[in-house]
Order: sequence, then structure tokens, then C-alpha cells
Amino acid sequence: MITVENLPEKLMEELQPHIAFTIPLLEGIAVPQSIAVTWLIMLILVIPSMAVTRHLKTVPTGAQNYAELVVGFINGFVKGTVGQEWRVFAPFLGTLALYLSLANTISIFGFKPPTKDLNVTTALSIMSITAVIAASIRFKGLKGWLKHFSEPLPFILPMNILELFIRPLSLCMRLFGNILGSFIIMELIYQVIPLALPAILSIYFDIFDGLIQMAVFVFLTTLYIKEAIE
Repeated sequence: MITVENLPEKLMEELQPHIAFTIPLLEGIAVPQSIAVTWLIMLILVIPSMAVTRHLKTVPTGAQNYAELVVGFINGFVKGTVGQEWRVFAPFLGTLALYLSLANTISIFGFKPPTKDLNVTTALSIMSITAVIAASIRFKGLKGWLKHFSEPLPFILPMNILELFIRPLSLCMRLFGNILGSFIIMELIYQVIPLALPAILSIYFDIFDGLIQMAVFVFLTTLYIKEAIE
């Protein structure tokens, strides 16, 4: 239970990875709670996707309508931001958006969001900056990618190199800090306020704020990709 008195201790506890279970192999493989919830999210995304796309119809009906609506929205967003090369990046950015949408809001179902684990947000940030670097090398070539560090003027070379580390750090800490903060706030609210009001506040802290953080993370990654291929 999180209270105002034990908030510092509980905050430090939440920063530590919690073990969900141990796989009985070798000396035992500990599976953190964030990984276990991520596996659950993967099942939630993969199984319906396989079911919907198994028998696609020229004239969509039922669940295919909703799936095409989601895919169309993602494709439209990536196309409008990245430009004519959007098809290369839409699958990655779309998957990232769907995962973060569930990961940031899964606390409404009683699970701890995996994105409040610094290891998870670090991995996501590394994936994003790797995609940015790969995009730049693919469309500019290795020589062009290296050359851009000295543009527009050679003396800003150190700043451009530093940006390789600042961008993923910014993505990582923004997502981690907001999701962890929302989780702590809701835990405190549940302790001091009657049930009805926390349920209303949960709409913001557990859903709205989580979706905002997803949008910010994906939007910034998209902008970095656009900049990398220009």
C-alpha cells in the first residue's frame, strides 16, 4: 500500500524490476513482471490480428472493418509525416503505437504497466533511435549519414554526435517518468479518496495520459525518421 508517509520507499521499490515467475531451466530464469505483461500484450495483439487477416475479403465486414480503420489511420499519419517513403516505416511505427497504447493503459485491468519499468522504456528508445539511424543510412548511404554530423557547419560536429544520445534519453525518460508518475498518483488517490472519484480520475491518469504519452513517443520517432531521410 502506498501512503504519503512511505512514498519515498515505495517509489524506490517501484523502480526495481519485480519478478513475475521463474522458468525452471538451468538455475532458474527469472521473468520480470514487465516482460510477463509484455508477453500478454503480444498475445492480445497477435491472436486477433491473425484471426482477422486469415480470411480477408475484398469487401470488408465485421472485425475486418475495424482492423482496416486502424491500419488506415496509422498509414495516413505516417504518410502525412514521413512523405513518399512512408511504406517502409509504417509497420514499425504502427506496431510501436499499438504496443504503447496497451502498455500505457493496461493498469485499468489491474496490471502494472510495463512502461513504468526503466528497462522497457530504454529498450523502446534504443529501438527507435536504431530505426532512425538505419533509415538515414538506407536513404543517404553510410557516407551521407556520417557527413550529416558536420552539417550545416563543421564546428557543431560534437553537438550532432551528442544528439545521438540525447534523443533516446529524452524519449526514454519522458515515457518512463510520466507512466510511473501516473501510477503513483493513482495509487495515492485510491488510498485517500472514495472509490467513485478515483474511477473518474483513472480515465485521465490511466487512459488519457497513457495515450498522450504513446502519441508523443511515436510522433517524435516519426519526426526523427523524417529528418533522417530528408
